[in-house]
Amino acid sequence: MKRHDCTVFAFAFAFALVGCSGGGDHAPAGSHETAPAATAQPAPAQETAPASSASAHVESKSGSSLTGHATFTERDGMVTLELTVQGAPPGELAVHLHEVPDCSAADGSSAGPHWNPGGVEHGHWGVAPFHMGDVGNLQVGPDGTGTLTLTTDLWSIRSGDPARDVIGRSVVVHEKADDFKTQPTGAAGGRIGCGVIE
Repeated sequence: MKRHDCTVFAFAFAFALVGCSGGGDHAPAGSHETAPAATAQPAPAQETAPASSASAHVESKSGSSLTGHATFTERDGMVTLELTVQGAPPGELAVHLHEVPDCSAADGSSAGPHWNPGGVEHGHWGVAPFHMGDVGNLQVGPDGTGTLTLTTDLWSIRSGDPARDVIGRSVVVHEKADDFKTQPTGAAGGRIGCGVIE
């Protein structure tokens, strides 16, 4: 075979290889490949907003042996107060939220009057009129322990609303039951426990 013929044959062979390479692996020139449709991903589950909370350590006042703890938890616009006491005299004892965050006085008087942003008469919680601090009566058993729970949408935690926010108030336990009518204290007597809500 002549040298010239070999060159032509080699060129033709190379051209044939280029024409066959890729087969269906590449789109024809000038065409546009469509990317595979993105697979829809499920939306991430919405997390429930964490609950806001506050608490108060209730200390003995007026020579009593009462101690306790109050927790306030806000979830979905509702605030729940859970108060537990021990070393308390058996029977019904009034519980109020007081205006001032100060329990330094030996008789609890530094906590000021009932929390009453509306300036209304004292009464029974849920039956207008009543103070925002008119929590109710705590039932204490013969062993000196008792619990009280109240859930309401009238309070808030860290909202900054002075008419609703429990932060910066005091929890006060009194020596007697609240009669829900005597103004302005419900004839609940002395303060035997006090704790600042923080």
